Amino acid sequence: MHVQDIMTQNPTCCGPDATVQAAAKLMMENDCGEIPVLDDNGIPIGVITDRDIACRCVAEGKTNDTRVSDVMSSPVVTVTPATSLADCCAVMEENQIRRVPVVDDTGKCCGMVSQADVALGSDTEKTGQLVRDMSKPNHDPSHAD
Repeated sequence: MHVQDIMTQNPTCCGPDATVQAAAKLMMENDCGEIPVLDDNGIPIGVITDRDIACRCVAEGKTNDTRVSDVMSSPVVTVTPATSLADCCAVMEENQIRRVPVVDDTGKCCGMVSQADVALGSDTEKTGQLVRDMSKPNHDPSHAD
């Protein structure tokens, strides 16, 4: 099985100049906790997560008109549609991330894979191992998205 078999295609994205409030509204409207942040060519330069907003914006007293680029997580970790599900899980485990943008051959964002996608698309043992590995303590409170 490959990433292309389980990914959400054409995810909602935003640019680095979007406000945190606009990103939060996109998350609410699309029932998601992470939005890829793209440059003018559609290349991911970071991601903005609900946790980034809570820890790097709200907790630090920034306003809702703060630019996404000021609080986003970067550099961005990505996979391709042809990445095997096992390799995708390894990337997520290694980076302790619950979601990963998918990029095409030109580097443009074409999808998103979440821990839930893995859970729905793989066996129970692999899902359990991913959740265990993702849940290891991390000392950076804004890292674990």
